[in-house]
Amino acid sequence: MKQGCRFAMCMAGILLVWTGAASLEPIGLSEDGSEFVKMESGERFFAWGFNYDRHHDGRLIEDYWHEQWDTIAQDFQNMKELGANLVRIHLQFGRFMPEPGEFNEANLDQLARLVGLAEDTGLYLNLTGLACYHKHDVPEWYDALDEAERWETQAAWWKAVADAAAGSPAVFCYNLMNEPILAGSNDPDEWLPGEGFGGKHFVQRITLDLGERTRHEVARAWVDTLAGAIREVDENAMITVGAIPWVFHFGGGSPLFYSEEVGENLDFTSVHFYPQSGEVDAAVSALEVYDVGKPLVVEETFPLRCDIDELAEFFERSMPILDGITGFFWGETIEDLEAKDRTIGDEMTLRWLRLFRDMTPEMQAAVTNGGESR
Repeated sequence: MKQGCRFAMCMAGILLVWTGAASLEPIGLSEDGSEFVKMESGERFFAWGFNYDRHHDGRLIEDYWHEQWDTIAQDFQNMKELGANLVRIHLQFGRFMPEPGEFNEANLDQLARLVGLAEDTGLYLNLTGLACYHKHDVPEWYDALDEAERWETQAAWWKAVADAAAGSPAVFCYNLMNEPILAGSNDPDEWLPGEGFGGKHFVQRITLDLGERTRHEVARAWVDTLAGAIREVDENAMITVGAIPWVFHFGGGSPLFYSEEVGENLDFTSVHFYPQSGEVDAAVSALEVYDVGKPLVVEETFPLRCDIDELAEFFERSMPILDGITGFFWGETIEDLEAKDRTIGDEMTLRWLRLFRDMTPEMQAAVTNGGESR
């Protein structure tokens, strides 16, 4: 079945909400906590959008949001025109707290400005924090802290960041950290274990030593510490954690952050899925493990290890349990990519953006036609 047809079938039962600046209203949980809804109208909301984690030249948003604000405004408009209703922003720890207990007020002001831009554009924000993607930007004093001091500092960071954004209907959620992990055998003394794609450090430890504690006890204590700090300044916005789906990578097991023992103060489940070619069945089965009664979002995805048709199949087969999908946008539109001499990476990005664009009308048709909650 062609991509343009398959989503009409799988999306027919989902009511999605496309918003403009005039109708932006807070998003929260349904009464039973299983779905996203618009808090004033009660309509179901499906998060459909992009990670805006870096520019195509590798720069992070704090690298250019003072000098090139027009670039960000145009990128937001381009994402909106592709059909997005949500953008995930990745905020760097060191750019907001360069010294112990001291905050970069200029960057806090720019964050507030970004929230205003989202309101004006009609886009919701997933604000992901504590990022240390460029290791050279991580303050030495921060890495020298012990676990208790580090958690206390992270809580203070989140209070300042959430305070800058609180009160806006554009704030969809606060994501405590991208891909947190616990103590491990690889680089056991490093908070940032190993270098990832593009020389960035996307994975971060929340402890270097479990001691006598269980993994669940450590994860629960960390989540509760940071969630509590955020709730002191913003009682309404949702909280989540962007997790690596180890069930998928290890071929079995159970979730950690979204287990009953850990996830009480997490409002919805966020997992990062990059299906392997020829293994769509395994990806779908692993995703089902994370359907724990809360809204379920594939917070990161991309045709990195599979072709675009397999990614589309993964979406189609997973749609009955999903409440959101966010891929990637790196500042280049379909037209920009079509006009350039493309690398392999450019070609993957182009195919992804075309798929996103082609899926959007089917989702908008579901809004027009109505629909039922899953």
